[in-house]
Amino acid sequence: MGMDGGRRPKVVVITGASAGVGRATVRRFAREGARIGLVARGLDGLEGARREAEDAGASALVLPTDVADFAQVEAAAAAVEERFGPIDAWINVAMTSVFSPVKETRPEEYERVMKVNYLGYVHGTLAALSRMLPRDHGAIVQASSALAHRSIPLQSAYCASKHAIVGFTESLRSELFHDRSRVRVSMVHLPAMNTPQFLWSKSRLPYKPHRSSSPRWPPTRSTGPRTTTAATSWSASRRSRRSGETA
Repeated sequence: MGMDGGRRPKVVVITGASAGVGRATVRRFAREGARIGLVARGLDGLEGARREAEDAGASALVLPTDVADFAQVEAAAAAVEERFGPIDAWINVAMTSVFSPVKETRPEEYERVMKVNYLGYVHGTLAALSRMLPRDHGAIVQASSALAHRSIPLQSAYCASKHAIVGFTESLRSELFHDRSRVRVSMVHLPAMNTPQFLWSKSRLPYKPHRSSSPRWPPTRSTGPRTTTAATSWSASRRSRRSGETA
């Protein structure tokens, strides 16, 4: 069923689809029979996500993309609609981070984190809006973080990017509310997640980050990505209402 209650499968684009929360979200929508655009940089992870989606009975399109580049994001959106039809939901998950004190973090590292985590979400949102607004239908979900509301030491770049996402998304929501648009935008604020981010992100810490729960790092107990996919799926799939009627 489409998100509008029609008979066609949902068409969903997921950034950061190669691992972690993004890949868990792929599995969730694959079980629902969605047609999924898989967006990330890592081809091996994307191919693995595609196989998992197809094994679950879904259709998936691999789209190697750097979300920091709007032209690449726009090309991915066009490819999804050419293959599967109109996009029902766009879910921004792609992220990167640097574990480092502010005094040791380099300007180019702040720039890269902001380009991926913040501008990557802006780029995905703009690509989705350009298609959803003329149809007055669709959902955009931002995978944000509790750190958007309470920053912590040693992740200043990541925390700043998540604060930026909140500011951008709240501004967009107010505009959609004013226009009484049926295009919906939601944020899902995640806790510390037990994903490969702790292995992949650059670190200047004197000890090695651990993927699993650790008394040292992450500094709070982490949870598996599957625990977040229900909220993400609900945000993307609930029946469209005019934004002026949305709480």
